[in-house]
Amino acid sequence: MHHSHTTTPLPPLKAVTLVHVRYRRGDRLGHFLAWVSLIPVFISLGGFISHFIFRRELQGMFFALGLIISQFINELIKTSVQQARPETCALLEMCDSHGWPSSHSQYMFFFSVYFSLMTYKGYGLFRTRTKWAVHFWLWSMAFLTMYSRVYLGYHTVAQVFAGAILGAFLGAVWFWFVNSVLIVYFPAIEESAFGRMFYVKDTSHIPNVLKFEYDNARAARKNMAAKNN
Repeated sequence: MHHSHTTTPLPPLKAVTLVHVRYRRGDRLGHFLAWVSLIPVFISLGGFISHFIFRRELQGMFFALGLIISQFINELIKTSVQQARPETCALLEMCDSHGWPSSHSQYMFFFSVYFSLMTYKGYGLFRTRTKWAVHFWLWSMAFLTMYSRVYLGYHTVAQVFAGAILGAFLGAVWFWFVNSVLIVYFPAIEESAFGRMFYVKDTSHIPNVLKFEYDNARAARKNMAAKNN
């Protein structure tokens, strides 16, 4: 007596698209642009988490909050418009997600506009003579990321431009909102239980934060040495 066994089909596999970027084998430019395409991940997981651990600046925290809000807006628009990705999505296994607007472009242009405005206003750690290098790096990475998404086949030109325009607009609006409306509450946040527990601070009123911290660290060392003597 023979028993027939029916094999249950395995469910299709799905990649974690946050870090899953494909390029053509042997394509050196594609390999480079695949790494460029991961810059938003590096900024989020490396930059902002490190910033909270080591700096705990309110400017940086609200910067990160703005990027999160921007990405929620991106997902809301994508699910509402439901515009398909280009035909190459089949090779990339990305046809089950929508493409307009590009979240990578939106992220990088939000980041670049906000960071540029911070640098222009003198917030942060960069001196005047190094600002040009900061702007050059920022905008090079933004446009390279936008180009990478088209080159690698994840988006159309229209989709990356839509993301860039939306990201730049949201970045400028959020910067204005933080530094015109929310900034008046920064002292209260510093003095709150949360601020005191996590040593949250605002140094946007200090012209040269690095020099300020350097001078205070040296002064504290000298005072400690004097007490020990």
